[in-house]
Amino acid sequence: MPRDANAGGDIFGGWTLSQMDLAAGGLAAEQAQGRVATVAIEAMRFLRPISVGDEVSCYCSLAKTGETSLEVKVETWARGRGHGKAPQKVTEGVFTFVAIDAEGHPRPLAAGRRD
Repeated sequence: MPRDANAGGDIFGGWTLSQMDLAAGGLAAEQAQGRVATVAIEAMRFLRPISVGDEVSCYCSLAKTGETSLEVKVETWARGRGHGKAPQKVTEGVFTFVAIDAEGHPRPLAAGRRD
């Protein structure tokens, strides 16, 4: 949407980052079988701008698990407004989440979820 863009019509990196965090958090919560919190974002690379009107998709894969944490790799792709334009990767990053309990304290991941 235009409110998410700079004067040149490119989407703010922060908006893109928030969409990636939402997507990665969904996968992390599913894998952790409960609540998670973002604790780090590493290796962010913005490869090309996203324009207002582009269709944006985030693809997530589980990269690593620990005792209480999970790393999720996220690739974000955008397809231009016109039909027939091939999607292009616009950014990628690695998001780290920690499984948390009801009080917000780290908790062990479910059995079988560790690398």
